[in-house]
Amino acid sequence: MDASHTHRHHPVFCTVVPPHLLDKAALSEDSRRADLAQRTLERDSLLRTRRRVTAVRGIVPTLTAPTSDDPDRTVYDAQHRTRLPGTKVRGEGDPLSKDATVNRAYAGLGATYDLFLKGFGRRSIDDSGLPLDATVHYGEDYNNAFWDGQQMVFGDGDGDLFLDFTVSVDVIGHELTHGVTQYTANLTYRGQSGALNESMSDVFGSLIKQYSLEQTAEEADWLIGAGLLGPNVTGVALRSMKAPGTAYDDDELGKDPQPATMDDYVNTHSDNGGVHINSGIPNHAFYIAATELGGKAWERAGQIWYDTLTGGDLTPRANFADFARLSTAAAVTRYGAGGAEHQALQKAWSAVGVPLAG
Repeated sequence: MDASHTHRHHPVFCTVVPPHLLDKAALSEDSRRADLAQRTLERDSLLRTRRRVTAVRGIVPTLTAPTSDDPDRTVYDAQHRTRLPGTKVRGEGDPLSKDATVNRAYAGLGATYDLFLKGFGRRSIDDSGLPLDATVHYGEDYNNAFWDGQQMVFGDGDGDLFLDFTVSVDVIGHELTHGVTQYTANLTYRGQSGALNESMSDVFGSLIKQYSLEQTAEEADWLIGAGLLGPNVTGVALRSMKAPGTAYDDDELGKDPQPATMDDYVNTHSDNGGVHINSGIPNHAFYIAATELGGKAWERAGQIWYDTLTGGDLTPRANFADFARLSTAAAVTRYGAGGAEHQALQKAWSAVGVPLAG
């Protein structure tokens, strides 16, 4: 048993669209946009409170050996209500649904399972074959998607600022990776450890998209949520790992606030200490390491990040410097000192201004 199983696992409520973006939309002069953003914020606040109350029970991972390498997926339809999980509409091995949203959710669960299994030898979220459940058509015009500690939930978006939240496989991978983090390092969802938590989800979400599209690091767009923004939004995605701070610049949603380096680190009390904002820094470090190494990003850079997340030395309250030091050590452990991987990690953390010493 590794060290990750020795502490209690407290699931956090994690949404892919950060509160600061919805806060801005809630101030829109367009009453429909403002109302829908406000409704999403209120729903998220309720769910976040509920998760905090129930999280004190903790999660004990199942330690039984999985009997199969195959995923166990179930997709439910909330039918625009908010009771979970909803009505079962597609199970593992079932034929295609007539509902494209159901099929995208099912495929996204599979793509995530495939990367973790074939890339890293991990059997589902908990490494013990945990069934993967997802609910689609959650709420009315709900502008978000989230991992609630047990399953994925997708809103349809309002068709204006946001489209259906199953359209981006990296968003599906992002949310499911919160589950992987929950069962391993269990990074506290506040401050730098919370930004690392968010960054882990962006990193593996991007890798899941790259894996499913068979892209190299050079071919990838390094965007999180490309295709998710509505037709009236000036922007390309929710976040950019290649160029944090450039994903959108819109009258209604504001400008992407993510920093790329520690020089622009944002000190804030909102969003749990800026977990969706400062995640741009470790995101950019991963992008630099992956593109420096080239080829398929999940094979070396991704392996180093996975080793660091699951190795047992990353504590729940780890900061950026802790992760930089441990990931560089992981590169040395797996690939040797002084090699291309070691050098890529040193270059990446130096470029974003995170020290490796101490």
